[in-house]
This record gives sequence, structure tokens and C-alpha cells, in this order.
Amino acid sequence: MKKERSRSREVPLIFEKGGEGRVGCILPELDVPREKDTCSPEDRYLRDPIRGFPQASQVEVARHYTGLSNLNYGVDTGFYPLGSCTMKYNPKINEAVARLPGFLTSHPYFDTDQVQGNLDLLYCLEQALCEITGMAGFTLQPAAGAHGELAGMLILRAYMEEKGEKRKKILIPDSAHGTNPSSAIMAGFQSLEIKSNEKGRIDLDFLQAAMDGDTAGLMLTNPNTLGIFEKDILRIAEIVHGKGGLIYCDGANMNALMGIARPGDMGTDILHLNLHKTFSTPHGGGGPGAGPVGVSRELLPFLPRPVVRRKENGRFFLDYDMPRSIGRVRAFNGQFGVLVRALAYILALGGENLKRTSEVAVLNANYIRAGLKGVYHLPHKTPVLHEVIFSDKKQLNEHGIRTLDIAKRLMDYGFHPPTIYFPLVVKGALMIEPTEAESREGLDAFIRAMKEIAEEAAEDPDCLRGAPYHTPYGRLDEVAAAKKPVLRWKEKDRD
Repeated sequence: MKKERSRSREVPLIFEKGGEGRVGCILPELDVPREKDTCSPEDRYLRDPIRGFPQASQVEVARHYTGLSNLNYGVDTGFYPLGSCTMKYNPKINEAVARLPGFLTSHPYFDTDQVQGNLDLLYCLEQALCEITGMAGFTLQPAAGAHGELAGMLILRAYMEEKGEKRKKILIPDSAHGTNPSSAIMAGFQSLEIKSNEKGRIDLDFLQAAMDGDTAGLMLTNPNTLGIFEKDILRIAEIVHGKGGLIYCDGANMNALMGIARPGDMGTDILHLNLHKTFSTPHGGGGPGAGPVGVSRELLPFLPRPVVRRKENGRFFLDYDMPRSIGRVRAFNGQFGVLVRALAYILALGGENLKRTSEVAVLNANYIRAGLKGVYHLPHKTPVLHEVIFSDKKQLNEHGIRTLDIAKRLMDYGFHPPTIYFPLVVKGALMIEPTEAESREGLDAFIRAMKEIAEEAAEDPDCLRGAPYHTPYGRLDEVAAAKKPVLRWKEKDRD
């Protein structure tokens, strides 16, 4: 691929468009007397004329923002192999369902008699999630995965406090999601890292030694961020439960397990799901999301209140009578639109197709693994499920090319880069998750691009160090952008 730099798609700032006196609309002159403010002197609260704002016509504004939207990259425009985040394509029918007037215009403060259909939907979703995961009950309140983690940790703490135990530690594998330690600490625990063995799984001897009477539980991601299933999960549960602890499972990677295995059957006591990853909501850009938390039967009394219940006559109500509850973790019962999408997704696919979704997701990840094996360094030989981790070890040692160079060059080939430099247990990680949405042809195109980049690294490493070339802007200084962002435009900035 040619490396000549292209700037044909660069879009100027809106401040750099338009001209003096241009407006988006022209209002007619006021044809009635102006009424003075009876409570205060006229114009008391008016600001001085706003200066420095763009002056542009309606068509200039429309073209500007349309141009910006054309620069966006999303799963609807191309392959988005963002490992750990499951950036999957979601059927548009679920968007249409979430926008039905009865769902879209419903208010959480409506009387329960006015929203029986919505409560029915929430109840059905909870039952479906219980069936899929093997948990005894769910709360739909948490608004995101990390929020669900915190809610789960608060449930764990309440359980321990009721037993009169002041356990302080939470064990977290080095292959867990990065938010786990923060969630444990915010709930008042101390975080202790558990090392992985050479196969990318929890070191059972380390776990056995670390699990003591001061340890409240284990936060486990399974499959972990290496894409590897903790096959010793039953033994892990035995070790943790044997010392009086609980197992919290980070279910962000549930896209690998639907219809195949249930965390509740493996000894999981608390589980959160990322509905916006696994169960249909366009994911990215910070929201919206949903992180429902499921618990074992023993922990049901500690769920956030209220929960949706059904009377014998079939009517639904919100039950606040839960004296052992940890209380609300959110003002309302979750991100309702996300919950609507999730149930639509589950009902449309059904059990067999949910299973098929996970099977194809696992197949696609292993297809990429096989296609790039030997081209890039594979840090673990253990079979993977939904995602595969490579590293830059081969390219770095032989040609001085880093993971960042590979990711930037991949943009020139029309692909969004995978997650890079995570998980931290793999130096120079390239974390690829294709999901079930990609066809074989799409996977082959990605594999070809990665192979060509590897060839370029050997033949012309400077090409990779200068990439990308075919994007609106060249390589940016991400560190400076993060530490010194320019958030405000001023007239002098034009110079």
C-alpha cells in the first residue's frame, strides 16, 4: 500500500467557516409591543453581546457536521476488533423496538398501574438473564459495567457485615479487567493481585496461599482478558468458598459463553453483565450502558431496592420492602432503553441462536489466531475463546517496530485498530476480538492487512513509524492530547 500522505478529508473548524453577518435563519421583526420585565429593570439579566461565535449559514453548518459524521468509524462502517469491549454489530430492529412510544415516552415516576407493560418487560428480562447465567436473581439498576462491579462489591460487603466478619481483602487476578481493583477499593476493600501461570490462568497454589480468613472474596473475569477460560473454576470456587469467601464474576466476556456455560453453575455468587456489549446496544463513546448484577439465592435479600415482583393476579409492582438491601445504586431502574434492546435481542435469537452466537464468536477469534500465528508473537499457547492476544515481540526485536506503529498503520488499511497494550500482563499486547458479526471474507481481509504490515515492518520500518497516511490527520501525540487537551477555541488560536 502506498504511504503518501493524504489530507483530502480534513474538515476545518466551524470557526474557520462562514463570514461576517451570516446566519442560519432570519426571524421577522417583532410586530407587537415589547413587554417589559415587571420584576426587574429591563435587560437586567441579558449578557453583553456574545462575541467570537461562528457566523455561518444553515447549509454551511449542515455540511460541516455531516462532514464530521463521515469521519466517524464505527461497527456499521467496518471491522471493529476492539478486544475486551465486544464492539459487536447489533440488529437495527432492536433500535426500532426501543423507540416505540410506550417505551420511549414512559417516565420512571409514572404510577405502576400506568406502566404494567414496562414492568413486565423488566421482569421478563430478569428471568431471561437468570436462565442464561444460572443466577437466582438480578438487579437492573446499575448503569454500566463498572457500576455493576461496585454494586456487586457492596452486596458482598453487606453480606460479610451481616455475618459479623470484617474481612478486608479482595483477590483479583492480573488477567482481570482493569476496573476491578478500583471497584473493590471504592467498596472499602483492599486489592491483592493474584498471579497467572505460564498458561495464562490463575495460579492455584498462589490462590490457595492468599485465601485466608481476612479475604472476602475473589473477583474473577472468566474467560479472562487473555481470552482464556479458567478451566479450574470449580477448584477455584472450592478454595474460595472453603475459606468463607465469595466469588464475584466479571461477566463482560459473556459473549463467549451464552448458551454454552453458566457462571452460576460454576460457583459464582455475584455476577455483572454488560448488556451494551453482549446483549445489543451500540457500544462506544461512553454510553449508554447497563450493568445488571445477578446473585446467588443466599444474596437475594441484599439486592438494591426496589425490585420488580409479580402478584398472584399477574399485576407487577416495585417492592421496596427489603430491609437487608444495600439500597438504591441509581435513581431509577436502570437504563431503560438499553434494557428494552437487550430483551428484544434475547427474544429474537432464542436459546439456540444465543448459543450459536457464542460459538461463531469463538470460531472467529480462533480463525484469526490461526491466520496470524507465526506472523506475530503469540504469548500463550493455551486455546482461546472469544478473543486472541498477540504482541509486538517479534517485530520489536527484529525491526524496532512497536505495537503502536502496527495499530497506526492498520488504519491506512481501513480497519479500526484492536485494543493495544492491554492486558498489562502481555507486554506490547494486540488484543483482537472479532465477535460473531464478521464474515470469513472480512476476517481474511483483516488477516491479509496484518500480514502485509508485518512485511512492511521488515522491508520499510520507517513506513510504519510514520503511519497513518490515509487519514484526515497524521500521527497525533496522544500523551500531549491527554495531558494538555485544548478544550476552548479563541480568536487568537486562528493565528
